[in-house]
Parts: sequence; C-alpha cells; structure tokens
Amino acid sequence: MNSVSASAVIPPQFTVIVTCHNQAIFIEDAVNSALAQSYKAREIIVVDDASSDGSVDILKAFGNSIRLICAPKNIGANPARNLGASIAGGEYLVFLDGDDLLSPWALSTYNTLVSATQAPILLSRLFFFEGTQPPKIDETPREITFVEYENLIQKDRMHRASASATVVNSTTFHQVGGWTEGLFHLDDLDIMMKLGVSGRCVHILSPTTSCYRVHPGNTVRHVSPFVPAMLSLIKKEKAGEYPGGPRFRFERYAFLGGPIFFWIKKCLRAGLYASAISLLIRGWVMAFAAGMRRSFVKLIRRAPVQTLRMLELD
Repeated sequence: MNSVSASAVIPPQFTVIVTCHNQAIFIEDAVNSALAQSYKAREIIVVDDASSDGSVDILKAFGNSIRLICAPKNIGANPARNLGASIAGGEYLVFLDGDDLLSPWALSTYNTLVSATQAPILLSRLFFFEGTQPPKIDETPREITFVEYENLIQKDRMHRASASATVVNSTTFHQVGGWTEGLFHLDDLDIMMKLGVSGRCVHILSPTTSCYRVHPGNTVRHVSPFVPAMLSLIKKEKAGEYPGGPRFRFERYAFLGGPIFFWIKKCLRAGLYASAISLLIRGWVMAFAAGMRRSFVKLIRRAPVQTLRMLELD
C-alpha cells in the first residue's frame, strides 16, 4: 500500500473542534492557528452556529482543509461543541473557541504528553492577549513541564478553566455526556466536574498552548449571568449529579469552593450584594472546603513537577 492510501485510513490522533457564532473578525485566525500545527495527525472540524455576519463565507474559503458544519439555527456553544465531537474521528478532542488561538506547538505538546502518560485528560495553560492581531510567537519550546494527578478532581495547583484549555480522550468525553446543553456560563467548570474522576489528568505548566483573546465581547466581563450558573453547579453537586460519590465529596466541594469565593468577590465589587449573599448561603460549605484544601496543600508536599523533551519538533 502506498503512503497516500495508508495515511488515508489512519485515524487522526487529534480532532480540533472550533466553534463560532458571529465571530467573523476572529474566526480566520482561529482556523489558521489549527492549520499551522506542526503535528499533522489531526483533523479540523469547524461548527458555525448560524452566524449572520459573513463567518460562513470566510470558513468556506478554507475548502477541504477543514470539515465545516453549519447549524441551520442558533443552538448554543455547548450543543455546537457536542455536534463537532459527535462526528470527530480523533482519539483526543481539542476544543477551541472561535475567538481564541492554538500555539503552533499545541498538538506536539499534547502528543508528547499523551505518548508518555496515556492520560485521558489534559489541562492546557492559557496565554492572554488583547487586540485583533494574533500575539507574537516566541521561539518554539524544547521542553514541557507538567504535573500528573490520579484524577482531575485532586489537582493541587491553580488552573484557569476554559473550553480552549480542554483536551480530552474522545471515549472519556462521551462517557460523561459531553458538554452540558442548556448551561453556558461556567460550562468549562461543569465539564471539569463531570470529568473529575475519569482517570489521570495532566496539568500543563509550560509551554502555553492556547491563546485566550481578551475583547469587549468576552462573557466573563459580565458578572450577573454567572450567578445563576454558579448556583446551578452548586445544586448539581448537592443533588449528587457529579461522579465520585462520598469518597470524593470533599475534593468536589473544594473544587467548586474556589470559584464560588471568586464570584462572591466579583459580585461585591459590582455592587450585586443580594447575589453575593445568595452564593454565600448556598455555597459557604464548599468555600470553606476550598480554604481547608489550600491549607492542606501548604502543609503537605504537592504533586511533583515533571519535565519532558518535546517530540515532533519541525
């Protein structure tokens, strides 16, 4: 069998799932960042969520280099991500919002870590930038520093949750039901809770593999929509909807407690005192667990930092 036909039957290691809705100003950069990956065993699926700003015309210009799915009506970010995942052929799913970017070495980083650890979950490190122009890319990194945990829920270092910082084995993703449809704000925290006891997790400390674009349209700039979302996650935990049972209850409480405390502070700064009180009443035990967890981490040795040499360098 010749090399062309052989490569055609080998499934991709990674499927990059790009989702967008009315992000014409950003979407070309997002797709180009996926196409520019030095690691080539990948496919790129773009789900346009019924954009009306010309995004589809921009995406059609990429031709066969991407697989374009156009939703006939606006279905929302999580259903769009699940739609992309439902047709993905890759062993691992790499999610990318339409206003964000992948670093050129992102997939090489993920491949190196998957090859070494076989972990089903990777948490990538974000680089924050502003403006319409992509950030300047520094020299290609030679090493990866990371921490490995038995389960995601047991991580002991800070991590900025984002859809664009989420890499997960396809089978594992489908086993937990994918992204929660009907939940938009804090959906990144929700998927981490759902994946909490799904197996080993690698938390990447360096290099940065995802670039998070800061712009006026970022949902995190608006505090009030996050309050009902946070209350919904608290309700789900108290109802026993997240996996792990009693054995991991403290870890789940501590995992949610940090974000609860964060949004209480954001509410107070925004003058949303009733919302802050509501979060405090319903989530104070979890916030307390997060404080206890931080104290334990200071007293005991954290999971060790490991180093790997990057594979697949051009």
